[in-house]
Amino acid sequence: MELAIPVIAVILKVLIVLGAVLTFVAYLTLIERKVLGWIQVRIGPNRVGPWGLLQPLADGAKLLLKEEITVANANKLIYLVAPLIVVTCALAPFGVIPFSKGLGLEHVLGPLAQKFDLDRGVISDINVGILFIFGVSSLGVYGVILGGWASNSKYSLLGGIRAGAQMISYELGLSLAVMGVLLLAGTLSLWQIVEAQSSVLNWYVFRQPLGFLLFLIAGSAEIARTPFDLMECENELVAGYQTEYSSMKFGLFYLGEYAHLLFLSSLMTTLYFGGWQGPILPPVVWFLAKVFFFVFVFVWIRGTYPRLRYDRVMSFGWKFLLPAGIFNVMATAFVYTLWLQYKG
Repeated sequence: MELAIPVIAVILKVLIVLGAVLTFVAYLTLIERKVLGWIQVRIGPNRVGPWGLLQPLADGAKLLLKEEITVANANKLIYLVAPLIVVTCALAPFGVIPFSKGLGLEHVLGPLAQKFDLDRGVISDINVGILFIFGVSSLGVYGVILGGWASNSKYSLLGGIRAGAQMISYELGLSLAVMGVLLLAGTLSLWQIVEAQSSVLNWYVFRQPLGFLLFLIAGSAEIARTPFDLMECENELVAGYQTEYSSMKFGLFYLGEYAHLLFLSSLMTTLYFGGWQGPILPPVVWFLAKVFFFVFVFVWIRGTYPRLRYDRVMSFGWKFLLPAGIFNVMATAFVYTLWLQYKG
């Protein structure tokens, strides 16, 4: 029975987190459409349910009832698997994101909670959490590339090629931005990074302002948010890699896209804004408040900035973001070394 406790607890954690993430992802579509409506001085969805709250359910039902179409001469196996790769790689990183200080299980299970690491609000607190995140999330672009290639469409293929090129260009800047945080925290564990930001003044956004700005820009490009959504550029590529997809296969791509948005907001909260740290309110409330603040920022950016030209997106990644990331790492290492010498 004692051995079954951690297995059952982990399964419950996975189900709770997965259910919460899928629910939040569904309502992110409504939040984005509402906020964009307010920005553009219009109402947004308001017909299905009170204040349009049932609109995500209506959209999901519509996608499920749409006709399933498979493109002629498409590679059917890869065509079907590609959306699953995108969704899996978008959801898996949530397993190492610490969303709360505790779950209250320590009061129920006593010493067993600490023994089996069940007293923490995270599915798995691995000591190389940030490496796991970069490794898994980077694989998501393969789903986009394979979907674009397998669709037997020039528009889809061009969208997939753009996705691969953009990922290579901005993954370097994203990694360099995070290295500043890792140098200061001295750990790859996301839980320990949050604990190192025990007070507001210790939040890494104040100690790594350039790194945070670089992470925000590179992260937007990684998840293809405006103004970096060149892989699904409607005025050039119809819908990019999604052009030949229909019904729930198309819906899975959208699910992956919004899951990436939620994940990036969660990661920024964890790395730069103290995660679940905060006074008075429960830790999970602080975490969700910070996450949805970043979601609002991304939607605000979409409603404000136009899409960039593709050659300028690539040039910006290599000629500005990469050198700025290298400079941030070198400056952080230099200042931190001087501080250690002064402290010693």
